Order: sequence, then structure tokens, then C-alpha cells
Amino acid sequence: MDRRLLREALRLLDARASFVRATVVETRGSVPGKRGASMIVRADGSTVGTVGGAALEERVKELAARAFETRQGGLHHFDLKAWAPGGLPSLCGGSAEIALEYVPSRPNLLLWGGGHVAQALAHLLPTLDYDYSVADDRPEWIGAERFPEAERREVVDASRLWEVFAPEAFTHLYVLGYDAGRDLEVLATSLDRFPNTIGLIASASKRAHLFAQLRARGFPRERLARIRSPVGLPIGSETPPEIAVSIVAEIVRDRHPSSLRTSAPAGSAAEDPHDAVPSAR
Repeated sequence: MDRRLLREALRLLDARASFVRATVVETRGSVPGKRGASMIVRADGSTVGTVGGAALEERVKELAARAFETRQGGLHHFDLKAWAPGGLPSLCGGSAEIALEYVPSRPNLLLWGGGHVAQALAHLLPTLDYDYSVADDRPEWIGAERFPEAERREVVDASRLWEVFAPEAFTHLYVLGYDAGRDLEVLATSLDRFPNTIGLIASASKRAHLFAQLRARGFPRERLARIRSPVGLPIGSETPPEIAVSIVAEIVRDRHPSSLRTSAPAGSAAEDPHDAVPSAR
């Protein structure tokens, strides 16, 4: 990879933007892109670098668009023989193997509530190179001594959360609050304004109460299904550090899809919260 591609990859990583890297890993015969040729495809379809141009490159862009949808890369074979069945409209005559790597955006979490679970998350997230900020309306709960590596620590009323933070800057919002009324306000404003993952820590009774209040405010069932509650993978977690591990494990799983994934996230709020079983989370 040349310096221009390295600079762009670092820029996208720092901007928390996903991208696809395509690399020619093997060639046979005459091909336009030699082994090692690379191209970065951004989410909007724009590119830096080249894997050979012409029909080959257009096909790689199409596969990159699919990789953004599935969040998975892969190894692809291309015959550059217009006369061969399945060949690209090319007269080069050779073939190429091109690897597509989907590079997900780096997680950036906003934690509402600076309690014990948030503090346990704050210990884990930097080890994975995940960013986080924390917000609470209690100054004493979000000091630097509790969250030394937070990008931002903001004292803010629940109803004004998205006046202080930019919703599009975060990949996840976790509602870890200490007060049902404040959590309700965060959820109500976030369902309208926050486009990404929303997680809620709550007992079954608190969860049912919050969902009932949100329905009373006019939020339909399909909107409430965006809220993950319980959060994290179901590993039997009970203590704040264990819950933090389950949350981080869920983020890792979602970033790296595999055949082990189920069709719906574990603990999804797609089920009626009134039917939910009690949970420590």
C-alpha cells in the first residue's frame, strides 16, 4: 500500500468512518493491476488508489458496496477474458484474485449515567481502542478520577443531551442512568434524533414502565424495537464488571459478523417488554 492509501486509511479510522480495502493478492497472465495493487472504497462509493481500472475496478466497487451492506469482505476471482463464460468485458486475457477487507468504523460510545457499569465500561473500552464520552446531571459522578480516558465529560440535563452532543458522532448510546424519569427523557429524545444502537440497562419492571411511557407518548412498537434491553450477550453477568464485559462482547460480535450470529440481537427489545423475564441488567 502506498503512502497516499495509508494516509487515507488513517484519516478514515480517525474519523470513525468504515471503508473497504481491495488488494490484488494473486495474478495469472496479463492483468492491469499487479500483485499488491490496492484501492480504498469509501462508504459513498468514492475511491483512492486502483486495482487495475476498467471493468475489473467497477466490479470491485460493486462488491465493495455489498461488503458495506453485509459488513463482510471476501476473496474474489476475476477472469479478464471477454470471450470466456462469466469473464469480464476485457481483452487482457489473464485472471486475478482480489481480497476485499471491510474495515468497520471504530466504536464511539456515549454513556448516559456515570455509575458503576459506566465506570467498568470505561476500564475496558480503551483497551480495544474504542472511544467514549460520559454524560450525567450529577457533577460528582463524571469527574476525571472516575473517567480519566473519556473524550468528553459533560454535566447536562437529560432533556438537553443532544443539544450538547452531536448524535451522528456516536455509534452507540447506553442509557445507564440512576433515575427512571431521566432515562425516559433520554430515550424519548434519542428515538427521534439518534440513528444508531441504543442500549438500556433496566430491570424487567423498570423496562416495562419506560416502554409503557414511551408508547403513551406516541412511539409505536417498531420504534421501540430499536432499544436493546437487556444489553450485552447473555453470559449470566451480574456484577458491573461482568455486565461491562457482556456489553463489549456484543459490540465486538456486531462489528465482526460470523456464521454464529443469530438473526436478531440477543436481548433485543423486539419482544413486548411486558412479557420480558426479570434480568439483573
